[in-house]
Amino acid sequence: MTTPATSIQPPAIQHLLPLLEQLTLDEKAALVQGADFWTTVPLPKIGLRAMTLSDGPAGVRGPRWDEREPSLNLPSGSALGASWDADLAYRYGAAAASEARRKDVDVVLGPTINLHRSPLGGRHFECFSEDPELSAGLAAAYVGGLQDNGVAATPKHYVANDSETDRFTVDVRPGERALRELYLVPFERAVEAGAWALMSAYNAVDGVTMTENDLLEDPLNSEWGFDGVVVSDWTAVRSLASVPAAQDLAMPGPAPAWADLAEAVRDGRLNEADLDRKVLRLLLLAERVGALGDGGPAPVAVIDGVALAREAAIEGSVLLSNDGLLPLGVASPVSSIAVIGHNAREARTQGGGSATVLPERVVSPLDAIRAAVPHASVTYELGAVVQDGVAALPLEHITNPRTGEPGLTATFLDAGGAELFTEDRRSTALVWFGGDAPVGSAERIVLHTTYTPEESGRVLLGFAGASHGRLFVDGELVVDDQPVVTGTDLGAAFLNPPSLTAAVEVSAGQALDVRAEFLLGDVDSPLTGVFSATVGIAPDDSDPDGLIARAAGAAAAADVAVVVVGTNSKVESEGYDRENLDLPGRQDDLVRAVVAANPRTVVIVNAGSPVVLPWAEDVAAIVLGYFGGQEFGHAIGDILTGDAEPGGRLPTTWPAALADVPVLDVTPQDGALIYDEGIHIGYRAWLRAGAAPAFPFGHGLGYTDWTWDAIEADADGYAVTVTVTNTGRRAGKQVVQVYAERPDSAVERPERWLVGFAVVRADAGETVSVSVPVPARRLAHWTGEWTVEPGAYALRVGPSVAELPLRTEWTVDA
Repeated sequence: MTTPATSIQPPAIQHLLPLLEQLTLDEKAALVQGADFWTTVPLPKIGLRAMTLSDGPAGVRGPRWDEREPSLNLPSGSALGASWDADLAYRYGAAAASEARRKDVDVVLGPTINLHRSPLGGRHFECFSEDPELSAGLAAAYVGGLQDNGVAATPKHYVANDSETDRFTVDVRPGERALRELYLVPFERAVEAGAWALMSAYNAVDGVTMTENDLLEDPLNSEWGFDGVVVSDWTAVRSLASVPAAQDLAMPGPAPAWADLAEAVRDGRLNEADLDRKVLRLLLLAERVGALGDGGPAPVAVIDGVALAREAAIEGSVLLSNDGLLPLGVASPVSSIAVIGHNAREARTQGGGSATVLPERVVSPLDAIRAAVPHASVTYELGAVVQDGVAALPLEHITNPRTGEPGLTATFLDAGGAELFTEDRRSTALVWFGGDAPVGSAERIVLHTTYTPEESGRVLLGFAGASHGRLFVDGELVVDDQPVVTGTDLGAAFLNPPSLTAAVEVSAGQALDVRAEFLLGDVDSPLTGVFSATVGIAPDDSDPDGLIARAAGAAAAADVAVVVVGTNSKVESEGYDRENLDLPGRQDDLVRAVVAANPRTVVIVNAGSPVVLPWAEDVAAIVLGYFGGQEFGHAIGDILTGDAEPGGRLPTTWPAALADVPVLDVTPQDGALIYDEGIHIGYRAWLRAGAAPAFPFGHGLGYTDWTWDAIEADADGYAVTVTVTNTGRRAGKQVVQVYAERPDSAVERPERWLVGFAVVRADAGETVSVSVPVPARRLAHWTGEWTVEPGAYALRVGPSVAELPLRTEWTVDA
């Protein structure tokens, strides 16, 4: 017997029943699948237009991956996490909503709110933190910023998608307490904030793939009251078994796994009420984003996105150490600066994978430092190679032979060589993932440009891709091969493919005709009709000792050396996990050589997740800039000169060595990844192990001094009021962190755990107080229900998990 749709719907959906009744079974079956990569099916007869979904938790790429349609590139998730600032997260979400509407996007696929369980996690940079309370608070604010402006948020990936190895098939076994007390918490708070959508993950939990898992119903719908749409991760729907589960939308579409959905209802294999439930939720989502009826999208806030990107980069930058050298020019004048590092010239603003956006411009630290200190002499040395594989040819050095404008021409050909489609592009790093190009039907693609080098010498010219390619320079075939892709994950094969190069002699100002041909359709991928390729130059690392020696010489000749070290998109990316925590290449050797030549050395760390810093105690200052978005350079310039204070605090523990990390494993055994550590991840695991990291959770310095004056508990109102004083000479920011302890608990607990936080700002000499809510739920543990153990709880407050000068006590009655 078919259950009436009215009996299974939340109240917010009841008014949409008349629209449901107008739809045929086939129309309903089509609606719960995407129309293509990025859009849903329109049904004009009920006033429903297509909705557009888009990647980009740190920006909004839009339905086309196209440099001609640039996007605001905000700092990555870990940088936002480092701000500890819910107000900033709200404005960050609002900026994403503004970008979404500019690109006609209705649903943003973010934020990414999985936890930093292991620093080896490949998408660590995309997530906020290792702590459920910090991640939850920021997630709720981000959702509010998006949806108050009429754009749906899609918190992801529900749930326990905390690493990338075998992510399509891995069976994650977290244990019930850890699942409830850690991994579900950010999603629960996002739902409390009113999230209109949520993305189900690729992985299984306790043996059941997430698109078919009971966790989509309980706790998501039944306990939390979620009335939104569960969107699948792309291709994550595997079978019709996800229909009776609370999986609402299969993307991209039409989804092969749901091809006979309507027929399965007709023959009784599936219940039509399950389908109706999905349709009604999609209609509610459409109504919320302005895709249903005549109302149209809600107006969005007008936000200066570039200014916000700069502010967010500053607020998320963490001053790990400082012997007084920063800000520059305060202790002693600076007349010359040696800027060193590959990432100083080519900043890494984001990690690799689907979160990638294409900014209109990126401000490098080198350019920003030159602009910030016009009175000083600024020199530059590469120092060490970080880039792995080819990088796109600079736009200012390539000419489209068809138009004479900067760029190239891309031509799609059929099996007989006939032209199917041609477009003019402004980059030699190209991705087709949606859009009009006939990627799925063409036999070959030809990329053609003229490259005019700026300097004479030998360059490594080549291409990156997963398809067989041929590269011609002035008509001569120089590369004819297929790169060897490691693994089968989309992130490795499509978003970060390997490179092939050939040595080519070039002369400054002498143009070269460059033509690359690629075979289409020969890549084993879960997605069809997608293609990526980059034509460019790989860095010359033939003399690494010479690069370091020149950098040390430049440092010795300068008042101050600024070394920018970091990772790249091959190290931190969707699709695979990290192998270690080392900086790639010879960067550690570079820092040692530079600081030996000049002890007044500042190191900027341009990485989205922890790296080991074996020279940390030798340098004058360390600034962690994370993947700082398109304004990363300006943020670094502001911080170095003191125009702004680095406002970040670590959202994740930073180890001194890989071997010290208590929770590290991301590799499944026999298909399963067992979270043996239970509720002890991040700083909780470090505390249980009695180990000291290089830099503890919550750590971060500023440019002023503070005293921690008083704490007052309001046990009845479940809040603490904390008073601090800025005793320094300039205005500053402090992050008040509240931790709970219950050493005599009858149940297993962390030694301490974060229960609240707040940002305070004060002028020099000013005393400020802030009330931090600590709801009873923050003290609870999971026993099949949330239980607050009666007895005494210590609440400790300070600037990090390892420095807690204030203490009070609450007693919870039985």
